Amino acid sequence: MGEVVGDIIPQAVGVAISPVPIIATILMLFTPRARTNAPAFAVGWVLALIVVGAIVLLVSDASDTASEETPSDIVFLIKVLIGLLFIFLAYRQWQSRPAEGEEPAMPGWMSTIESFTPAKSFGLGALLAGVNPKNLGLTLAAAAAIGQAGLDGVDPWVVLIIFVVLGSLTIAGPVIYYLLAGASAERTLDTMKAWLVANNATVMTVLFVVLGAKILGDGLGGLL
Repeated sequence: MGEVVGDIIPQAVGVAISPVPIIATILMLFTPRARTNAPAFAVGWVLALIVVGAIVLLVSDASDTASEETPSDIVFLIKVLIGLLFIFLAYRQWQSRPAEGEEPAMPGWMSTIESFTPAKSFGLGALLAGVNPKNLGLTLAAAAAIGQAGLDGVDPWVVLIIFVVLGSLTIAGPVIYYLLAGASAERTLDTMKAWLVANNATVMTVLFVVLGAKILGDGLGGLL
């Protein structure tokens, strides 16, 4: 099981490094409903990762890919497609980076966060974790790796939970920090938010290139 955990750590880190969701979390912590909306957002995030990963594990188990001597070619093909998608997204992200001195553009919905309800916050967290192309691709790749590893009993689910925990640290972490530290956490969180806004495009470009190359290489290596 330890080897499989090592294999999914890069994907989990890739999910955790999600500047826009982290910024959204911090913005929620600066609103009057911080103590309800931010935890709801984090719960939506966690549950979406669990649901996507669980679906892949169940499909993998039903198709008996883990019982074969070598992983199914379909799993490797999925990795190739995800790797190519990430390389393309890296190109798109780099092309859309702001010019020097230009204010980085953030999604329009961020300006309405103060009016969010807990239900809307939960839904946004679930969408950003489970539907966002980067996080969806990484969760699919990680769950596919777990499913093809041939683990028995509850071991695949334990590894999936480890993936979800690692992938949620940067979302749940600021929420827990704020709930424990209160107003004294605001300066640190505001500094973090400002850095992420300014460097979002660069962070995402590097992340897409590194993860895309790794996943693409894994997929091609398996097929060839």
